[in-house]
Amino acid sequence: MALCLAASLVCRRDFVPYDQLVRYKWWYKHGYMSSTGRCFDIGAATSDSLHEFEHRQQCFATTYKIPIEKLDFLSDAGLLTKFNVKCSSSGVAGNGALMRLAPVPLFFYRHSVHAVEYSGFSGMITHGDQKAYDACRYYGALIVATLQGARKEELLDNEFYEKHSSWFKPVPLVSEIMKIAHGSYKQKGGYDAGIRGKGYIVNALEAALWAFWSEENFEKGALAAVNLGDDTDTTAAIYGQLAGAYYGYGNLPEKWLQHVYAKNFLLGL
Repeated sequence: MALCLAASLVCRRDFVPYDQLVRYKWWYKHGYMSSTGRCFDIGAATSDSLHEFEHRQQCFATTYKIPIEKLDFLSDAGLLTKFNVKCSSSGVAGNGALMRLAPVPLFFYRHSVHAVEYSGFSGMITHGDQKAYDACRYYGALIVATLQGARKEELLDNEFYEKHSSWFKPVPLVSEIMKIAHGSYKQKGGYDAGIRGKGYIVNALEAALWAFWSEENFEKGALAAVNLGDDTDTTAAIYGQLAGAYYGYGNLPEKWLQHVYAKNFLLGL
């Protein structure tokens, strides 16, 4: 889904949630951008949202007399503003919103406020809870700061949010995400201290930041994230977005890079 999001941003040269949902649907139904050629391991929240998106598309086509075969290729800005792209609901706060996030802050990092807002919006189209929105905003802000040259100690500063509050206005972070921003993940005991890489986005964010905080290079942090257990692949995927931006491509393990799907495509982006 991260590749779908990246492709949308590059192809549309803008943040177009409708197009993002179309590409997620293609992945779900046809394996678009999948490393296996098919959709696998889709979460219930994402699946439900994509079914809702398809239903809304069909209703939209009827209302505005749009041929079905043209429905996935809408470009009329006025028409797109009439489509409700928030296909989830309050209470849906799975980690799927966070694990695909990186293309948004990477694309908009020169414009911090837009990058943070779009990071949150990118999650809400499939995960409608405010906690999902804020987890994506906060993590997006960390990636933006990384790309703008912030040191690791600045990223992990318990006052990072306060020092970058203008990026988040006018909506403050909800208490669960604010607690993480203030350093709740800094637990030397890791798993024994309650850090869990679970499907709930609050747990997932905390676990990914714990792995980034507790280790000094990309490989060790990724292994720490995976070894928490539970939703291992998603925890590592979330960790890898911030850690990859911070450590850089040149510091990724070569033995892992040899197996990266679509590596040349990614380098081209």
